[in-house]
Amino acid sequence: MKKTLIAAAFATIFAGQALAAPQTYVIDSSHTFPRFSYNHMGMSKQILRFNKTTGTVVLDKAAKDAKVDVTIDTTSIDTGFEAFDGHIQGADFLDTAKFPTATFKSNKVVFEGDKPVSIEGDLTIKGITKPVTLTVTSFFNGPHPMLKKEAVGANATTVIKRSDFGAGKYAPAVGDEVTLDIALEAIVE
Repeated sequence: MKKTLIAAAFATIFAGQALAAPQTYVIDSSHTFPRFSYNHMGMSKQILRFNKTTGTVVLDKAAKDAKVDVTIDTTSIDTGFEAFDGHIQGADFLDTAKFPTATFKSNKVVFEGDKPVSIEGDLTIKGITKPVTLTVTSFFNGPHPMLKKEAVGANATTVIKRSDFGAGKYAPAVGDEVTLDIALEAIVE
């Protein structure tokens, strides 16, 4: 009887650990769009986006820990105007011929309760890496309503200076401060 209770206790402990294991989510490229906006000569706020993003989110709910690894295909810039897409891909801005991707890799995720509220990490654009902190403005973790798989979703934002990444042409007439806004959805494969 005593051996059975001990075995049951170990089984319960290990089952709990298995349920609390970190879970890896793969970014859903059809619902993940990094956007950026900037002041255009004092006339308007321009909003552009990238159409191809890949990566993973690893979430450990029990430990209140997470890791985010995102790669943005900078050649997928979408300004709404093909000629301007080419202009932004040029050497004075994203230089996609030499640097076809930008990356973000987290090194710390801050939680309040069960939800992340900020993500600290390294943003690399044009081969230049700078630390940034993303503020998480919304977060979801649960079953995807259509796919019936575990999913995460979030929106996060930060402000950078494009000149810090070697893309400062026309500043300050064209705003140096750029607001990054990332809509992300990821699913357990």
